[in-house]
Amino acid sequence: MEEITVFSLKEKMQTLWNEFSENHSTYEDKGTKAAAARARKAIQELKKQITLYKKLNMEHVKAS
Repeated sequence: MEEITVFSLKEKMQTLWNEFSENHSTYEDKGTKAAAARARKAIQELKKQITLYKKLNMEHVKAS
């Protein structure tokens, strides 16, 4: 299994943000309810990743 680092989390968070942004734009422009649901799902996962990032980042800083 791949080790999770603050650097790999940053990439994942960027991907989730892009997914949220695209789906939110689709919902905003076309009113697509499925896009709104996908945007909510992406932002919820991003919230989880941010929490994990904060934890790992503090561990990384303390170890340095």
